[in-house]
Amino acid sequence: MTGLSLMRIYAIMAKEFTQLTRDRITYAMILVMPLMQLLLFGYAINTDPRHMPAAVMAYDHGPLADAVVATLERTTYVDVKYLPDSEAEMDSLLRRGDIALALTIPPDFSERVLKGDRAQILAEVDATDPTAAGGVAAAVAVLPTEALKADLKGVLAHPATAPPFEVVTHRLYNPEGRTSFNIVPGLLAIILSMTLVMMTAMAVTREVERGTMESLLSTPATAFEVMVGKLMPYVAVGMLQTVIVLLLARLLFSVPMAESAAGWFALGVGIVLFITGNLALGYLISTLVRSQLQAMQISMFYMMPSLFFSGFMFPFRGLPVWAQVIGEVIPITHFLRIVRGALLKDQVLADMGPELLKLGVFLIAVAFLTVLRSRKTLD
Repeated sequence: MTGLSLMRIYAIMAKEFTQLTRDRITYAMILVMPLMQLLLFGYAINTDPRHMPAAVMAYDHGPLADAVVATLERTTYVDVKYLPDSEAEMDSLLRRGDIALALTIPPDFSERVLKGDRAQILAEVDATDPTAAGGVAAAVAVLPTEALKADLKGVLAHPATAPPFEVVTHRLYNPEGRTSFNIVPGLLAIILSMTLVMMTAMAVTREVERGTMESLLSTPATAFEVMVGKLMPYVAVGMLQTVIVLLLARLLFSVPMAESAAGWFALGVGIVLFITGNLALGYLISTLVRSQLQAMQISMFYMMPSLFFSGFMFPFRGLPVWAQVIGEVIPITHFLRIVRGALLKDQVLADMGPELLKLGVFLIAVAFLTVLRSRKTLD
């Protein structure tokens, strides 16, 4: 047995550094992961979202009503982006998730304020996400004391009595503000993505490493047929996971379920598109890597922006614009809106059409790239 040799240690270190630089995926992960974490935690994460979209239906167009709307926007928590013409249009905007606040100002608002006759306005807040709803509700709560300070003078200002008007706030879809109603449905998207993408990527890569994929590709089956045949069993796995998660969500957390057959059908379409899209993505990853370790690394790399940019952990509208652009490309973002909309708002196909379309486009694009990357013979 020889003694300690610094030359041998140096030789082994040099070999490891050389091998590390040759493994480009691992090398990229080492460099990119800290940068991504810095950007995520430093810029993207925001637990106090502002500039939430709102709709105002004002039957009173007087200066007092205008002052209320202007004060609401000055809080920076709300931006008025819609002026609906009917209650049905307002309800549709809320149900689809296009707005976080629906403010209704009645036709006799100014008259009752001037008379001191208990004037009221209605504020309906989308409480699906309690964190986002909290800021909106707080902005609305200050209106009675702040909105008309510059407009009411003397006795009308009611300095020692009640405010000149009252805001009646209704928290819709999650009136108790239960975080589990928002998080638990979102966990369905995270669980399906984390398991299906990684499971498919590693399973296909394992077959490549063992040489069984080469035998399969030597058969008359086309690349598309191979992909479909290999992914179909995992579709059943994903559906089983979905059933289990939804059952536990109802039994353990009392999460509301879809109230109509149309709502369940729309949710089912979204689930199928999301599962097949994730499986296709896992298969695509397997065509880009050479080992199971690399497949796992890329799968985990995909999950990080999915967690932070999708609206799962933090309100989506609280993210900076560049993060929202990235989030719109991630399928989890759209599936979160689908599953929360179906369970909490009883959305149907007409409500979630844009999100279903985006999932469908993602599936087609990933499947096309996967077939393009697949080869009849392996190097």
